[in-house]
Amino acid sequence: MPIIFGPAGLGPVKTAIQTLEKYHEMGLRACEIAFTYSVYIKPSECPLIREKAKELGIDLSIHAQYWVNLNAKEKEKREATKQRILQCCEIGELLGAKIVVFHPGYYGEDKDKSFETIRQGIMEIVAEIKKKGWKIKVAPETMGKVNVFGSVEEISKLVKETGCSFCIDFAHILARDKSVDYKRIIDAFPQKDWHVHFSGIVYGDKGEKHHISTEKKLWKELLINLPKDKAIRIINESPTMIEDSVQGMQLEQKLIR
Repeated sequence: MPIIFGPAGLGPVKTAIQTLEKYHEMGLRACEIAFTYSVYIKPSECPLIREKAKELGIDLSIHAQYWVNLNAKEKEKREATKQRILQCCEIGELLGAKIVVFHPGYYGEDKDKSFETIRQGIMEIVAEIKKKGWKIKVAPETMGKVNVFGSVEEISKLVKETGCSFCIDFAHILARDKSVDYKRIIDAFPQKDWHVHFSGIVYGDKGEKHHISTEKKLWKELLINLPKDKAIRIINESPTMIEDSVQGMQLEQKLIR
């Protein structure tokens, strides 16, 4: 099945149509809209972007705000997180986006209890999405720091127990675990549709430090090891995300041939 590629950014609304056209011309078929600092697209601005993405065959996804935490100690902060994610879902639905990626939260004082609290929060979000009749799904992401909730097993278990989607960030997995066990990841996520993040990454003992441009050899390792029987969307988050997405796409085409 085909793999589609795209960058983690659409940029300002005023240039969104031109940006999508540029991505299309380059052969890119995915784009993740970064609501990481704010939900900057208004409902009235969604139809035009939605129709252009649909016309060009570009899959849209959303990345929710960085400061969400479904395991916050204070209930009001957990509620605020749910509302932020739901706001992303509302705009995402209007944009025709398939999923909203988000960072689930921190372990806090009780690591064992964190799963239950985050699971409950996701179930409430999923229930609200269903109530509103939206098609969009929420996707907790595998995280790159050892003290942050989001191991492969934790995200896999959330998917099984809540029916949510997921985001497999291979750079984060490398930073967290110091290696990537592809069989373990394939076993953990048997679903046919995969939303993937990938980039170069600098990491230390405690995990992720920051993203860097993606080396060709890392692209090759990923593409050779990805399963062939799934629909996979790869979003690149490096500082050179557009160039890196094109490089990944070109390498994948060579591997197919």
